Amino acid sequence: MKPNILFAFADDWGRYARAYAEHEGANSLNELIETPNFDRIAREGALFTNALVPAPSCTPCRSSILAGQYFWQTGLGAILQGAVWDETIPTFPLELEAKGGYFVGYQYKVWSPGRTLNAPIGAARTRFEPAGRNFNQFSHWVTANAEDLGVDGAKEALYDETRQNFRAFLDARPDDAPFCYWWGPTNTHRTWERGSGKALWGIEPDALKGRLPAFLPDVHDIREDAADYLGECQAVDKGLGVIVEELRARGELDNTLLVVSGDHGIPGMPRAKCNLYDIGCEVALAVRWPGRVQSGRIVTDFVNLMDFGPTFCEAGGIDVPATMTGRSLMPVLTDRRSGQIVPERDYVVTGRERHVGGAREGYLPYPQRSLRTRDFIYIVNFEPDRWPMGDPKGLDDPNTTAPDFETLAYDTFVAYADLDASPTKAWMIHHREDHDVEPLYELAFGKRPREELYDLNEDPHYMNNVADDPAYANVRSQLEGRLIDVLRAQDDPRLMEQPCRYEFEPYAGKPA
Repeated sequence: MKPNILFAFADDWGRYARAYAEHEGANSLNELIETPNFDRIAREGALFTNALVPAPSCTPCRSSILAGQYFWQTGLGAILQGAVWDETIPTFPLELEAKGGYFVGYQYKVWSPGRTLNAPIGAARTRFEPAGRNFNQFSHWVTANAEDLGVDGAKEALYDETRQNFRAFLDARPDDAPFCYWWGPTNTHRTWERGSGKALWGIEPDALKGRLPAFLPDVHDIREDAADYLGECQAVDKGLGVIVEELRARGELDNTLLVVSGDHGIPGMPRAKCNLYDIGCEVALAVRWPGRVQSGRIVTDFVNLMDFGPTFCEAGGIDVPATMTGRSLMPVLTDRRSGQIVPERDYVVTGRERHVGGAREGYLPYPQRSLRTRDFIYIVNFEPDRWPMGDPKGLDDPNTTAPDFETLAYDTFVAYADLDASPTKAWMIHHREDHDVEPLYELAFGKRPREELYDLNEDPHYMNNVADDPAYANVRSQLEGRLIDVLRAQDDPRLMEQPCRYEFEPYAGKPA
């Protein structure tokens, strides 16, 4: 019997789940949240501690996962703004539908923004959302409806929305057909209701004191912003529980390959989303598949999420398309051991071209590639003269010094458009000349050298770039060689084309 395949994939959800707390050092943020549904899937299957995205930007990441190949191999799917899907590229949902007899569907976000919206999973034809999409504005919607429904009642209304959408999909399924389903909530993408972490979930902002990474100022406003995000992570877990219970009620849970993850780290926080550091690229990953995945496993193999393209094809009993350059995880999933299963899985290559960009730059990319190993992050910034988070010239706008600047920056991008608007962004810009904030501001927004190298054993928050340190010369050279070998073997245009396509329309956009 072919397994059902269910991919629960939350927007902008980094590695935030209670199950990870015991695998981290003291004062982890994961000690403060409750994610019983994710944790149960991890206990009843496998928890992965080294899962990373192929790109820390939603559209290229999703292009890569759906197509099972590096983002630069997906044409205009390699960028966010201006993305266009090439329908000649095989994707795992449509391959499973056409060749494996799978019934395919989704709710919420799969592949967007871009043209044609959600084409890699069948666009409007496979969408099941009769109950709506309000879950994606979770904290805003609950806050707005709490007076009429109560906080718990408003939450339940959103859980029921996910339930009814999923039921519509299951009810439409032909008898006995295996299904491939994508649940894609976006509430962990900004914006959120300010103060909702405490108001809706009881997460005290000041409980985060001493728990933030060293590159973030440890002040109340930023702690509150992170607490609000953790609340949204808990909402994702509640929605996940609804999906699991519906599978159980229909007798489908134990014949379902259930994979839970997300497409890069927290938005609106420096060095996270749109960056190749761990807070931008590490994600939660748990896999449950009774009879195939031994329960209680902790897997340390490095996983690039694009590997799920060929994995799902193999699980569904169809040939893996030749275009899928990802490596199937089936040998890892079906092994009964914990720890490192496949010795060659000791790295992940990540990268970025263009996210949003800024009009003053003519939407030029900020091209980066990275090699992450157990001990090091090595990054190449191909255009170090550009601004990694976008053009800062908006700082000269008199509106940015207005008394309500923090509100203004929360509602708009203002400057540095590749960092989502947020209270954290506003606070750091507003306080950028403070003596203790200035070096952190420079790390967040300043230009970067061509090469970065971080020794994670000595520097877990990647604060000290040792690329030019003679003591690390051999390490730097070895990591550079490994990265370049992958880029060459996978025909990365940034390395293999002169001039590179990403510098010109339609990839780079029109000059200002």
